[in-house]
Order: sequence, then structure tokens, then C-alpha cells
Amino acid sequence: MTALVTAAGQGIGFASAHALAEAGATVHATDINEESLSALARQTGSIEPHLLDVRDMNAIAALVSEIGRIDILFNCAGIVHNGTVIEASDEDIDLAMDLNVKAMIRTIKAVLPGMLDRGNGSIINMASVVSSVKGAPNRCVYGLTKAAVIGLTKSVAADYVGSGIRCNAICPGTVDSPSLRQRLEATGDYEAARKAFVGRQQMGRLGTAEEIADLVVHLAGATYTTGQAYVIDGGWTI
Repeated sequence: MTALVTAAGQGIGFASAHALAEAGATVHATDINEESLSALARQTGSIEPHLLDVRDMNAIAALVSEIGRIDILFNCAGIVHNGTVIEASDEDIDLAMDLNVKAMIRTIKAVLPGMLDRGNGSIINMASVVSSVKGAPNRCVYGLTKAAVIGLTKSVAADYVGSGIRCNAICPGTVDSPSLRQRLEATGDYEAARKAFVGRQQMGRLGTAEEIADLVVHLAGATYTTGQAYVIDGGWTI
């Protein structure tokens, strides 16, 4: 089996690339950060690194053509914006839609014809519990794009359910990752911000990238599951 993972340089993408490789897949790991990819590739021989900007359709098409057969696509690339609807600028909305939603459309359009030819394929999209599942303060732009990811997932699933294609979304709660730590540091009071994030988790802790990666591996091989938005949030939505 061959998997393509975007934003694999750190966090959930990094953990998922490793988990898929450990499960026996040949993994093509992409990121826009060349240094992160180099570190990833040094750790295992079954991961092939590729520098890729998922906002560039031509680059995506070229990479998919180079790889050839792709059985599993994990769309992990994304961005988190802070702020309310009043604070949402057109620039923020355009960037978030492009990176969080349109980038997934680009990769899906690139890999789907090959999957359809073989009558088999698993597409996994990174959404969030902050979406159509749940609102969160100061996450307007982020929430609306992740709601769109769920809509995209269900649309692809419905269109190709009879053609051997499965498309599912993962909706994490708060996961401890380099991206989260950067956002906590940006608040100016890292410890207070982290305490607030942990405080809203029913389990009393943040999730780990490895826990999300376990779900990625499950969905990659779940042949009777499609069109679902899997909440994995430590009980936040109970």
C-alpha cells in the first residue's frame, strides 16, 4: 500500500507518516519545510520525503504523477486563525479557505482518478471538533473552514461510495503539537494559556499526535466506513 501524507514535517502529520509506515505502507511525506522533511526521512527507510506547497496545483499534479499508485491520502495540512467574525479579515478567510479546504480539493482531484481506475482508495481529511460539530471562542475562520472540510468529505463519500472509494474526516479536540505550542507562546502567557486549554478537556489532558495517528491508520484500512466525521476530543463534546 502507498500513502501520501501532507504536512508531515511535524505534529499529527509526522506521527501519522510514521504510524502508516509501521503498519506496512510506503509513505510519501510532504511538507513545505525542507528541514523538517529531512529529519523525518532520516528516521525510517519506508518514508519518502517531498517538498510540496499544497496551494500549488501544478506541483501536486507533478508529484502524484511521479509517485504513481496512491492507495491512501491523508490531507493534514492546515492553518489556525484566532478571532471572532468581526475580527476576520478577507485575507485571513482567503488564506484559510485556500489552505484548509481548497488544498484538500486539489490533492483529492489529483489522486482520485487513479483510485477510481483501481476501484479502491481511502481519503482521510483533517477537520476539527471546532467546525459544524462545536463552536469555540475566537475560532471563527478556523471553524468555518473545518465545517467545510466535513462537507467536502461527505460530498466525496456520497459521489464515490459505489466505486470503492472511502472518504472520512478526523475531528480532533486539542492536541499537543508544535503548532499548538507556538500559538500558546503567542498569547504572552504560555502556562496560563495551556492551563485553559487543558481545563476544557474532560479527561484533564491534551491529546497526543500519536493518538490521532492511530485513528488515521484505522481509517486507512476501514473498508466499510465512509462519509464519517470521527470526533476524537478527550470528551470535550460530551
